[in-house]
Amino acid sequence: MFIGHFGAGFAGKKFESSASLGTYFMAAQWIDLIWPILLLLGIEKAEIKPGVTTVTPLDFTYYPFSHSLFGVIVWAVLFGMAYFVIKKKSRAAIILALLVISHWVLDLIVHIPDLPIFPGYSLKVGFGLWNSFAATIIFEGLIFTLGVYLYYKVTKPKNKIGTYSLIGLIVFLVAMYISNLVGPPPPSIEMIGIVGNAQWLIVLWGYWIDKNRETIYLCYKYFSFKK
Repeated sequence: MFIGHFGAGFAGKKFESSASLGTYFMAAQWIDLIWPILLLLGIEKAEIKPGVTTVTPLDFTYYPFSHSLFGVIVWAVLFGMAYFVIKKKSRAAIILALLVISHWVLDLIVHIPDLPIFPGYSLKVGFGLWNSFAATIIFEGLIFTLGVYLYYKVTKPKNKIGTYSLIGLIVFLVAMYISNLVGPPPPSIEMIGIVGNAQWLIVLWGYWIDKNRETIYLCYKYFSFKK
């Protein structure tokens, strides 16, 4: 799951306009933003095993702090609380916390049973959509398309940067997704960690886009009919 998470981030703007797209990206990808750090530090583990699923060669052997259900709930609460303390926006804080949790829910659908429920607990879950190449592309593509559509419908560009920065990000994310699907396995776990940390640049890209776009406030007209 890659562009699907960013699709969820795009959709966040539909439900609360006060937070930046970059913040929504950060929330939706939060556990995949901290995972590469834990991976490089040796705290969490993964292996490269081509064929472990049809879609990805990665075998996530140990990641209870970033990807257990309990851990994700803790991260969601901390993320939402931190945003509320800084911005004093309760609705946005709740949506951001839900986006953090949405990452685990979407992962649950695509992962094989490798997602822990609680650190130290042996039960792992996953519905295994990654075992179907076509189903994975359709599912993730629909989430991404819907998210982009919702963001596009509630914002408009202030200038040309607002238009082309959004188009550029969409093209970049789709290109990265295709590259991950059809390209060779990564050369090493260390390289996965390094590339994974580069996702922070996409978060910054989101802030840049949102700075050059503005929310469209829809006005609803109520009509009264004369008898």
